[in-house]
Order: sequence, then C-alpha cells, then structure tokens
Amino acid sequence: MAAETGTSSPARGRGESVTRRMFRLAWEMTSFKIGLGVFTLLVGAAIIWPELSPYDPMKISVRERFLPPIFLEGGTWAHLAGTDQLGRDLFVRSLVGLRNGLGIAAAAVAIMFVIGCALGVISGYWGRWVDIILMRITDAQLSIPVIVLAITILSVSRPNPFTVTAVLVLAGWPIYARVVRSIALAEREREYVRGAKILGASDLRIATLMISPNILPPIAFVAVLDIARMMIFEALFGFLGIGIQPPTPTFGNIIADGYKYLVNSWWIPTMPGVFLILTLISINLMGASLERARNKLFKGIV
Repeated sequence: MAAETGTSSPARGRGESVTRRMFRLAWEMTSFKIGLGVFTLLVGAAIIWPELSPYDPMKISVRERFLPPIFLEGGTWAHLAGTDQLGRDLFVRSLVGLRNGLGIAAAAVAIMFVIGCALGVISGYWGRWVDIILMRITDAQLSIPVIVLAITILSVSRPNPFTVTAVLVLAGWPIYARVVRSIALAEREREYVRGAKILGASDLRIATLMISPNILPPIAFVAVLDIARMMIFEALFGFLGIGIQPPTPTFGNIIADGYKYLVNSWWIPTMPGVFLILTLISINLMGASLERARNKLFKGIV
C-alpha cells in the first residue's frame, strides 16, 4: 500500500502542474483575455437579462411586429435588437437561444469528454484485444455522418434537449477516444509508469491516478473548441427542423422562422446569427490560445 501511495503523488502533481502552467501561459495572451471577456459577457447576459426583462421570449405581441433594432430609424430602446414577425423581442429570444444552445453543447462535451477519455485510456493502456474491439467500434461510429445520425434518431423520437444532447454525444465521443488513446500509448512507455509497476502499483491505479491527469493539457483545448462545434450542430438541427421545436427559442429555429423575411426585415434572422458568431469567435479565441500554450509547453519553449 505504501508503495502504491508513493507512486501516485508525483504523477498527480506533475499533471496538475502542467495544466496550471498551460492556463497561466494562455492567460498571458491577449487573445485569450478577449475571448474570455466576450464569452463571460454573453453568458452573463444570457443568464441574467431574460430574467430581468419585462418581455417574455415566447409571448406574441401583434402591435409590435417587425420593429427594427435601436440603430435603425423607428427602433426603440424597449427592443434593442428589434422584434420578429410575431412581435417577440429578438434580444431576449437570442439570449435565451444562446443559453439553450450553450447548455446543450457544454453538457454534450462534458459527457463525451468523460466517455471518450475513459475508453481512450483503457484502449491505449491495456491494448491488445481490448484496443482492437474499442477502436473498431470507434471507427464504425466515425463512419456515420453527424447529419445522418441526427436525422435517424431525431426523426423517430421527439426532439428535446436530452435527445439532441444524446445525438451530439454519439457523434463526438470517438474523437476524444482516438486522441486520448494516442496519448495513453505514449505515456505507458514512460519511465514513471515503469517505476510505478516495479514498486507494485496496480494497472488501475496507474491508469487513473498517473496517466489520466497527464491527458488533461493536450485534450483541454480540444474540449473548448468542441463546444463551438457542438453549438453549430445544435443550431443546424434547429434550422433543419429536427432540433428543439418552437416556441422554445434556439438559434436554429429563430433563424429558420425569420429567414423568409430577410429582404424587408433582415434583422430577424441576422440578430441571432450575430450572437451565435460572437459566441463562436470567443470560444475559438480561448481554444486557440490554449493550443498555443500547450505547444509551448510540450516543445520546451518555456
């Protein structure tokens, strides 16, 4: 028992230290600060503003149909982003759409991260027939296009946050499994793993307490960038009509309902698109900064 305890601490500290250094290096980059600032502002507004606003995102107001945004003639401070064809406030609806889309994307990434990392470590560390079986399953899943998978599942079930999240998880976990497997294959040959085996540490302890923490830095930026990718898919499902259904606001169904008014009331499909683009840019800025920080660490620049 003493031998096992002694072997786990250095690896755990090593993994935590690398992760902290990576985030510290990313924080020193202007792009990371800009991305984090914009993302925090958007998320904060999405959480707080709909609760404080007097406008219900699903309430119809015939008198206020097609009101333009504040920066156009006829716009009012009451409706900063204007209103849609049913008189609903677009600013509130876009923020609720952001909250719904980001919540689904973050939940999907968290689940696929856990599943993919667990299967990747098992496949990479234990290898042999376990590796063969898991990687064949992974290859089979990767061969199915996301849209085909979504249409197959969501067309025979009632689209809701749970089923949309499930589709995203099924589409995304193989990527994590593949990446983590390659890292685990390299880590299992390192000297600290061999030393732990000599001291009597079990394979389970080595895999969970020594190898797994060292996977976090390389995979962190993948998870951050994947949130943006999942938001795009969620919006696409809504636009195609196989995502969360109206009247619940999502980026996809708001744009789908308003694109027919693009000529005369362009702000209806444009405003949610602006919120979506700003969110994606902020996430990509943070993810790219983490990737650069990770590359600096692993190339020995700092």
